[in-house]
Amino acid sequence: MRTSLTALVLALSLAPATASAFCGFYVASGDAELFNHATTVVMLRHGSTTVLAMQNDYQGPPEDFAMVVPVPTVLHAENVKTLERSLFERVDQLASPRLVEYWEQDPCDPNTGLGSGSGYGRGAGGLRGRAASGGGIATVVVEAEFAVGEYDVVVLSAGDSTGLDAWLRAHDYRIPEGAEPVLRPYVESGMKFFVARVDPDRVTFESGRARLSPLRFHYTSEEFSLPVRLGLLNSAGTQDLIVHILADGQRYEVANYDNVTIPTNLAVDDAVRERFGEFYAALFDATVAHHPGAVVTEYAWQASNCDPCPGPVLGARDIASLGADVTHPGVEVPVPIPFAMVRTPTSEATGGIPREVIRRAIRRRFMDVRRCYEAGLARDPDLEGRLTVSLDLAGDGHVTRASADEASTLADDRVRECVVGVLQGIAFPAAEDGSPTTARYPFDFSREVVSGTFGGGPFDGFVLTRLHYRYGRDDLGEDLVFRAAEPIVGGREWYAAGGEELEQGAAPAPLNNFQGRYIIRHAWTGAIECEEPQRGIWGGPIEGAAPVAVAATDLASARRGHLELATTLRQPLPALGVDEVRDPPPPEPEPEVAEPVVVQEATPAEASEVAPTSDGCGCRAAGPMRSGSALAGLVALCLLARRRRWVP
Repeated sequence: MRTSLTALVLALSLAPATASAFCGFYVASGDAELFNHATTVVMLRHGSTTVLAMQNDYQGPPEDFAMVVPVPTVLHAENVKTLERSLFERVDQLASPRLVEYWEQDPCDPNTGLGSGSGYGRGAGGLRGRAASGGGIATVVVEAEFAVGEYDVVVLSAGDSTGLDAWLRAHDYRIPEGAEPVLRPYVESGMKFFVARVDPDRVTFESGRARLSPLRFHYTSEEFSLPVRLGLLNSAGTQDLIVHILADGQRYEVANYDNVTIPTNLAVDDAVRERFGEFYAALFDATVAHHPGAVVTEYAWQASNCDPCPGPVLGARDIASLGADVTHPGVEVPVPIPFAMVRTPTSEATGGIPREVIRRAIRRRFMDVRRCYEAGLARDPDLEGRLTVSLDLAGDGHVTRASADEASTLADDRVRECVVGVLQGIAFPAAEDGSPTTARYPFDFSREVVSGTFGGGPFDGFVLTRLHYRYGRDDLGEDLVFRAAEPIVGGREWYAAGGEELEQGAAPAPLNNFQGRYIIRHAWTGAIECEEPQRGIWGGPIEGAAPVAVAATDLASARRGHLELATTLRQPLPALGVDEVRDPPPPEPEPEVAEPVVVQEATPAEASEVAPTSDGCGCRAAGPMRSGSALAGLVALCLLARRRRWVP
């Protein structure tokens, strides 16, 4: 095993002392959720400096949680800080595979255009400089101790791996048998061990669940690698590893395994909207089956922009928080700027005027709707919510009533009145049969923050790379090693010369613009009455609105093996063996409701014969790990510890 700096997050189970104790593994297995209840790591790399940011979404009592991270040097309080959890959500959402919907614009509208393009707490006491007593563990020394956020931190050094193994066990860490030989190379290379234990008195709870703050620390190292083999110590099956790497103008790939890019720019059936996680899992599995052992690149794009965007981009303040304040000291970060986003979910219409005709009329006043919301943001920069407008239309198209639904959540009455007034003033086309129409049209208003200007911010050149590796016990021969890679493009709404063929796959380019993107297209269904209609111009649901993009955030929790790519793709994909597409199967009928069954209470004798659960402790393996980027030399082990004070 290489002795250079590397990174990994591994969580180990605590053996249950009682029936109610935490049971299972805090690690990504094949059927665990990949994004929810996860450990997320984001690395920022510049020169030989690496900044590791780690978020633990731990399920269980906070006093049972601790984290042990081998590090190349002794870390002190000035090297460590806590971050906001929302920052990791933005990184995850921005780089995730996305499903986008496009609507064909009015072929006869001359204004349609060309379509879319391209802080530190108190110190912990009692262990400074002391060697733990007891047989075989006198070689473990506490090098530093401090507190940050809700964590009490000690930094250990060990003279041998047997002593470290014994120290952890003596302090009630339940680690797997066979861990000592795997830890040995890191001890022999002189690495220290950063141990962070949660203080329950300093934990924030939401809905009864501990919300642990992300930790960030930095160090220097020449090599950039990831010891994924450690993750196999307590894995019973397949694991998913997702690596996020931020670097100034640079994409990364692996140097010692095959690399492949995920197939992208694929047209999919409308049914994928409800099964996007399952669809992407099937596509990913098929890709790996055709490229065994390969690491899949899912995203490589400038972190400060995207097209289309499933959420906010990373602004200058975000990138500074993830480590640029360490690697680029003294750079002035702009003040965040609120930006008004207006999205329109599916509308409803009943009567003589078709829904598409109503939508087309409203889209011509979309900018007026946006101005209503911008005026509200000027009064309240945090204003967000949904506004649904109900319309009654006479047969000749004039509005007889317009009002905001009571269920609307937008709290600014002036914005509500403004939007209702815009729609009240629209002259809709008459119904062909002269009958009246009722319609409901929703608007989702959200405030997104851009903490840097596009093309001019201090960190606009930073590239976010997302690598995804799915592996089992027999797949790993050596740890992952990363190298710089040339820029690539792919997954954009970009057509080759002639405008007929959408770009496919990944191609070399001067800059990074690659994403996993899957498209539902809604062809124009309205009347076409002009002599030279312009077909194939795609955009958002209404004029001026961005296409609707949704990030895949349920990949590992989605069912696997129950979806055929040939029935969900709307185009062949020969590279993965899909030579022709088929119509999706009809929806399964609703199950019949059975007559209620009266269940008698079991007698004590009968109850004693109930078989135990398969894992022997009545609970399922929980809480996956999404290990983000590899660092230039850190291995992170997340350990679950029994409740015990630091001083033995």
